[in-house]
Amino acid sequence: MFVLCQAESENTVRDRQTAIKHTAIMLILLAAIFALHIIAIILLLVATIDNAWWVTETISTDVWFRWVLVNGEWNATDLPTGSHYPQDYLQAVQATSVLACIFSILGIFVFAAQLFTLNKGQRFTISGVFQILACLCIMIAASIYTDRFHLDESIGSYGHCYILAWIAFALTFISAITYFVLRKKTA
Repeated sequence: MFVLCQAESENTVRDRQTAIKHTAIMLILLAAIFALHIIAIILLLVATIDNAWWVTETISTDVWFRWVLVNGEWNATDLPTGSHYPQDYLQAVQATSVLACIFSILGIFVFAAQLFTLNKGQRFTISGVFQILACLCIMIAASIYTDRFHLDESIGSYGHCYILAWIAFALTFISAITYFVLRKKTA
């Protein structure tokens, strides 16, 4: 009888230790996903707001303004118009960049809410959908910008905001896939 009770208590202790390990791993994983999501949001915001999608020595262009260096000072000017800078494509880039930020920010709030409100198996699906939408929007923005702007300009290169937009695309894609994989594992 004593041996049976001792074996049961050892199994109970092992089960508790295993449960604690799984809980700790899940908390670390959730913290990492949260950090990844925050980093993606920051990159999306910087790519959308900052002024360096196309840069030269004296010009820095974003999706909102063109900054020109005159006498050591940067002056904001309107973006050029004409066939080499089509306004309808520019508005599509602006809209999809802003939508990517909105979807990703909504996704982080939904992520936090889902942790406390939804049952296992239903968590993370909505967050994953928001991240996929953010991923698609920033991909569309960067793709249109690549295909339609600065094609005939021999001086200049894509700036850090353009590069950050593509990095944000990758991070939001990884985040979305992680949410969908987590949904399966918690089911």
